Amino acid sequence: MKKNTIASAIPKHLEHINLWAAGIDIGSTSHFVAVPEGCADKTVREFKTFTTGLNELADWLKQCGIKTVAMESTGVYWIPIFELLEERGFDVKLVDSRQTKNVSGRKSDVLDCQWIQQLHTYGLLNAAFRPAGDVCELRAYVRQRSMLIESASRHIHQMQKALTQMNIQLHHVIKDITGETGMKIIREIVAGEKDPTVLAKNRHPRCKSSIEDIKAALTGNYRAEHLFCLKQSLELYDIFQEKIQACDHSIEDKMAKFVTDPRAIDITENALNPNKKQTNKNSPNFNLGKELHRLAGVDLLAIPGVNTVTALQILSEIGFDMTRWRNAKQFASWLGLCPGNKISGGKILSSKTKSSNNRAAATLRMAASTLYRSPTGLGAYLRRLKSRKGPMKAITATAHKLAKIIYNMLRYGAEYMETGQAYYEEQYRDRKIKNLKKQAIELGLHLVEIS
Repeated sequence: MKKNTIASAIPKHLEHINLWAAGIDIGSTSHFVAVPEGCADKTVREFKTFTTGLNELADWLKQCGIKTVAMESTGVYWIPIFELLEERGFDVKLVDSRQTKNVSGRKSDVLDCQWIQQLHTYGLLNAAFRPAGDVCELRAYVRQRSMLIESASRHIHQMQKALTQMNIQLHHVIKDITGETGMKIIREIVAGEKDPTVLAKNRHPRCKSSIEDIKAALTGNYRAEHLFCLKQSLELYDIFQEKIQACDHSIEDKMAKFVTDPRAIDITENALNPNKKQTNKNSPNFNLGKELHRLAGVDLLAIPGVNTVTALQILSEIGFDMTRWRNAKQFASWLGLCPGNKISGGKILSSKTKSSNNRAAATLRMAASTLYRSPTGLGAYLRRLKSRKGPMKAITATAHKLAKIIYNMLRYGAEYMETGQAYYEEQYRDRKIKNLKKQAIELGLHLVEIS
């Protein structure tokens, strides 16, 4: 009787939530695993990171009757053991290292895994977000594609450098040296052609510069060492373009296997936001806009600043199931786009947003930064905040708005309706007048509007 009374007096946050929980301290060469007392003669064991060692780890957890496992996200070393334990039927939780900080000065692999196991037993660890398996696969392809584009851009810079060293001012007469005109000229230069008159004949009819200007820009000093560098940079650029095409095929095949969202309607290729440019230079070579609408059920391209590549990158990071977050505010907080709340003694010490390497947040910031000249409500909002708070805070605040718009569209199937810059300015003016009247009343004054 006395024992039951003591048990009922234990605070709820100190109750054992996960009785059969294990904790793993992830390492590059070995993992340390802790299980509850009584599950095994030795409650802490070390396993090598080889596949045989990971299988031994999973077998030992099965023998101990473990049902749920918690681990930190250390580099990429956690991925093999995470995927293996999930395949073996364990409930695996990937936790933020900020939740598992131990007492300062007591740091070892054994203590770390025991501390993680103890916290997980009391239910004090929240699982980090990880998309579904199919979305993770799509995310890997999209991230690989982004890396290939970055690598290709480095070789574009190398081509530009080689041309400049030869005093070939091609970038002054054409907008993009990797466009149709620029690539034809560069390929002929690499093939051995040096006559500016012959090279200028590759000018595209829509090119704004005249043939005379192009000829003047192509008159340079064609030294052998610079031609060699230009040739190798061009070859590497072509290789990366081939790899990007192969990555596009894998993305297209993977997206074709996803189930169509029931909210998606039958649309034609030109039905998607016809007044907005759907593709850019780095877009995949298939109808990505139509595929995104089929899977998301809404037209994300209607949002200002969002194109096909932006939408693909965001959806590959967050997935299509928005029920993982309670509301739009929690979603924006997870992205790291909300102000901080570092308060002590009733005084706000800092409201800076937390540091985060969230790729979806970085993509939203990039999309927000393109709205400086946009004649939309979001564009007006960005410009107003930029004048008051500076460009960085304005971009973060606009990205926060974009995140909430995307959440509501994906969660509730609401289409985006653009109100325009004039409507936003009118709403802002009314809001400002209302605040001024309120301040005037507090000061015992009466505010009169001059017509």
